[in-house]
Amino acid sequence: MLSVLCGALCVCVLGCGRFAIGQADDGKRYICRAVPLSGDASCPVTLLPELSVGSQEEELRNTVMQLRETILQQKETISKQLGTINELTTKLSLCVSATDNENYKGGSWGKEKQNTMGDVPRDPNDTIDSLGKTMQGLKDRLENLEQQQMRANVSGSAFPSEFRDLLQRRLGELEKQLLKKVSNLEQEKSILSNATAAYRLKTESTLNALVERISELEKGGGDFKSPEQFKVSLPQRTNYLFGRITKTLPEMYAFTLCMWIKSNASPGIGTPFSYGVPGQANEIVLIEWGNNPIELLINDKVAQLPLEVRDGRWHHICIAWTTRDGQWEAYQDGDRLGGGDNLAAWHPIKPGGVIILGQEQDVVGGRFDAGQAFVGELSQVNIWDRVLKPADIQSMANCSSYIPGNVISWLASNVDVFGRGAFKRPVETCLERLPNA
Repeated sequence: MLSVLCGALCVCVLGCGRFAIGQADDGKRYICRAVPLSGDASCPVTLLPELSVGSQEEELRNTVMQLRETILQQKETISKQLGTINELTTKLSLCVSATDNENYKGGSWGKEKQNTMGDVPRDPNDTIDSLGKTMQGLKDRLENLEQQQMRANVSGSAFPSEFRDLLQRRLGELEKQLLKKVSNLEQEKSILSNATAAYRLKTESTLNALVERISELEKGGGDFKSPEQFKVSLPQRTNYLFGRITKTLPEMYAFTLCMWIKSNASPGIGTPFSYGVPGQANEIVLIEWGNNPIELLINDKVAQLPLEVRDGRWHHICIAWTTRDGQWEAYQDGDRLGGGDNLAAWHPIKPGGVIILGQEQDVVGGRFDAGQAFVGELSQVNIWDRVLKPADIQSMANCSSYIPGNVISWLASNVDVFGRGAFKRPVETCLERLPNA
């Protein structure tokens, strides 16, 4: 069969060659067709239709339209793919920003992670490569996110949620305990600071009293053997004889007032001591008027004292008071004769007032009443900003020691006398003042 086909093909080629060579070109085109060997040996020719110029332009136009339509379809496809890619880019960017805020700034990726989902090239020839690269970038990012998520969820997968909640509650309790401990330490620090400041003030006050005493000793104390060995004498009941302490009191929450006192006035010894402040002339007052017992006034509140000094002899008396529950105690000649409470409880002694010896103040520093004036002699009037121990009071009363006040100390330079007949004079020795002397 193959030999038959080859022979027919050769006959056709040879015949067509002779025909083409022997005739002139008439503008027509011919084709050869294989025929069997037993058939017609002539070479029948089939004429191709003549292509006119108009048909060629039409065919070219159709081809151009088809190409244009194909390009438009490709552009439309690319546009849809770009929209899908941009949507995926937005979602992926939000996911990445939740896990990597440092590399995501203002809606665009930083230099560390360049955005691989930018615009796809407009050239259709590069579309497939660009899409491949873009999809590969997406795949890489998704794998990265999955790995980060797996690392972030390691603790959650390793521990049950109940155990994780228990750990969180335990951490919260530890944090509260830590904050409470810090608060307690701050409070202790504040208390320690306050205690240190109070101790410093007390030390400074004591040192100041010692400095004043040393200064008076260096000066010689005038006509007195020592600065505290003097007395104030107020022999008449008038409204112009009195002594005045040149210093004032600080704010105090406790005090002890001690003095040597001698009086035989009747009725009542009057007012040996008064301290008035602006707005309250009776801040601290020691008074005996008429046939009443000696009274202690603090902020105009009154307590009657079990003291008796109206016998014309020297007596050592001390009054101790604290603002806590208004507790008070009264000592005479070293013995505690009584006490009480609820005397101006929780009231601090106000600072900046005036101390008068021998008169009761109706206004601060003045408006005296002769009927309440003290008649007699006073010595060693001292004030402390604390409650003295009974042993200290006893030692001063029996002349075994002398303790100057840390707030007001009895010094000749601290006491001025006013009115004709009021004097500062040397006092007897302490032993001569004792009842059995």
